[in-house]
Amino acid sequence: MSAIAMTSETVVQTPAAEVETSRPFFSVRDVHSYYGESYIVQGVSLDIRKGEILALLGRNGAGKSSTLRTIARTDSPQMRQGEIWLDDQPIHQMKSFEAARAGIQLVPEDRRIIPGLTVEENIALAKVAPGHGWDVEQIYESFPRLAERRKQEGVTLSGGEQQMLAIARALARDLKLLLLDEPYEGLAPVIVHEIERILHSIKPLGITTIIVEQNAVAALKLADRAVILDTGEVVFSGTAKEVLDNAELRHEYLAI
Repeated sequence: MSAIAMTSETVVQTPAAEVETSRPFFSVRDVHSYYGESYIVQGVSLDIRKGEILALLGRNGAGKSSTLRTIARTDSPQMRQGEIWLDDQPIHQMKSFEAARAGIQLVPEDRRIIPGLTVEENIALAKVAPGHGWDVEQIYESFPRLAERRKQEGVTLSGGEQQMLAIARALARDLKLLLLDEPYEGLAPVIVHEIERILHSIKPLGITTIIVEQNAVAALKLADRAVILDTGEVVFSGTAKEVLDNAELRHEYLAI
């Protein structure tokens, strides 16, 4: 039997060979989240295998960033229904710091580089315990730009370098699931390619990534799978290639 992903007007069929029979590494099950009484995330479900990159797409206001924040267990939005599982561990009843300890790291759109601290100090602060996450030399090997600026105050870096630093801080922890909110915003293409190189390099390590990005084509070319949201609901779930090959789907839900 084939797995079927549906939109309001189209049915996209995924070959049975692509269906994962074992338990997914990460699962969101019928999640509903609210900002006050505003109903934002409306029954979202998704599955990701270990080491996959998933592009979470949709127009502005579709609920993408709110879904990431719900997964990261931030205080807002408030999740009122559903389950979240990471590596057979229930996440849905955790606080944000507990989810971070379990291996979920959110890199928000504003990156939250700590003022007054150097690159080196920003990374060191993220390192919660010896033997967990990447050591600083591993980070500098993968991020040579940061190695060159290790003594520079983090907030004085360029936008692309700050994005690299935010990802490096996540890697300094015991990272299993990386959540990226608009990582390419305002960045030059050469920096985007550098970040894509880094994300590809961590896939073989089993690090799973969800990327929310307005540059949908770039995200789809990077990703293995894609989920499209519309007004807080999933309207498509399938491979990234299926979205790239479906002009009607891209036009209706992504305006591309």
